[in-house]
Amino acid sequence: MALYFEDVQVGTQVTPLVKHPTTRQLVMWAGASRDFVEQHYDKDNAMDRGLPGVIVHGALKASWLGQLITDWIGTNGILKELKCRYRGIDYPGTEITCRGKVIKKYIEDGEHLIVCEIWTENSKGEQTTTGSATIALP
Repeated sequence: MALYFEDVQVGTQVTPLVKHPTTRQLVMWAGASRDFVEQHYDKDNAMDRGLPGVIVHGALKASWLGQLITDWIGTNGILKELKCRYRGIDYPGTEITCRGKVIKKYIEDGEHLIVCEIWTENSKGEQTTTGSATIALP
């Protein structure tokens, strides 16, 4: 289904995306992204740092927020800008829900633009990564 500028209004909710990270996924992400900070895959290292176990990479959560938006806008939309801020820690074995809502809609230089507030939520409803996405829609 294609999403069009006329389909959205300020306040429109982005279709949520649910993720279930595993330690295997964290190891695969570490290899693919070359992010070998040990607290993301070495439980003993993470515990030595005062954490209860390994933690999900912030950049992996940012990529999920990018997926949230690109899944929602479909192939006719363009993700122009993605910004993220890491506000909390997430752990493998827990559910992470990516959410968003439209906060601005405007036309500039002939482009139909949408700005969304985006975030990840842990199972307690706490926002652990926040940010924004600017989208061009037909």
